[in-house]
Amino acid sequence: MTTIYLVRHGQASFGAESYDKLSANGELQAKILGRYFKEILHEAPVVISGSMQRHQQTANFALAECFPEAQIYTDSNWNEFNHQQVFAQYEPRFNEPHLLKQDVEEAVDPRIFLEKIFAEAIERWTGGEYHHEYDETWPHFKSRVETALQNLCDELAKTKPRYAVVFTSGGVISVAAGKILELNSNKTFALSWAITNTSLTTLRLVANEPQLLSLNEHHFIKVENPDLLTWI
Repeated sequence: MTTIYLVRHGQASFGAESYDKLSANGELQAKILGRYFKEILHEAPVVISGSMQRHQQTANFALAECFPEAQIYTDSNWNEFNHQQVFAQYEPRFNEPHLLKQDVEEAVDPRIFLEKIFAEAIERWTGGEYHHEYDETWPHFKSRVETALQNLCDELAKTKPRYAVVFTSGGVISVAAGKILELNSNKTFALSWAITNTSLTTLRLVANEPQLLSLNEHHFIKVENPDLLTWI
């Protein structure tokens, strides 16, 4: 029976001109993840990664600690939605990422402020009225992720490896979990907000159907250093 681990990338560069790059914390998180994989995986997994830089970097840093010879299969269908565009269409000034970071840092409670902005921006994106304003609509993103998950499950059902690891993003993991749990869009993105960097969401493959075993496992980071836990 195949176990699938969905990995959210390490902490990226929030507020920078390019978000799509691991921070120093993100690199360390990925290395800790790799050491944890070395403990729990008893053979090399099948490895899939989105094509974003933060996915690839997380995969490389993690695998260097456990299975350095593992081949990474890149599939852009596991890429995150364009969250910077989603923020910018909600509030045009957020087209400058450093201004969003500035507003967050100046808030009385930065996490509550960002959660509110995120929820309202996502509601606008998923609501249907403004689909024409986005490069990728919510229905297309949802369909892309669900298809990527099913294609992976179909392939693994044929080859039957013991483990598969997918390096991806929080929104993608939320959609995959939401599909299995039959959640609506609001509840799906409520999951996304909670998923920590380099956390594991674990699926068990039964025939070619995924079952959710766990969501957002991050104890291996917390044990190492609770200050390394990040959500953005």
